[in-house]
Amino acid sequence: MAKLTTHILDTSTGTPANGVKINLYRKEGQNSVFIKTTETNSDGRCDEALLSGKDFIVGCYELEFAVDEYFKANSVDSPFLRDVVVRFYITERDGNYHVPLLISPFSYSTYRGS
Repeated sequence: MAKLTTHILDTSTGTPANGVKINLYRKEGQNSVFIKTTETNSDGRCDEALLSGKDFIVGCYELEFAVDEYFKANSVDSPFLRDVVVRFYITERDGNYHVPLLISPFSYSTYRGS
């Protein structure tokens, strides 16, 4: 079954990022339509897929990762990053889309995983 998933790794500590709030939006023209909010678990993953089944449709999406609260909880007083927004496109109705986020207080990277 096609699905959208994510996970977050803190590259400054080499550990999963626990407790990061994530908002998912679908872009419709210039508007961002809110779909859901979730949070990462102790493994840096969400407990369930962000999209699957009938909700998994082709389109433009944004994941908004609220990393500021995570960094503050981990004694980073003034992180350069407060939120990270990743815009991506689902083009395959039957594809699996995994969007990992690698973060530090000063940088991030992402890619399409499997």
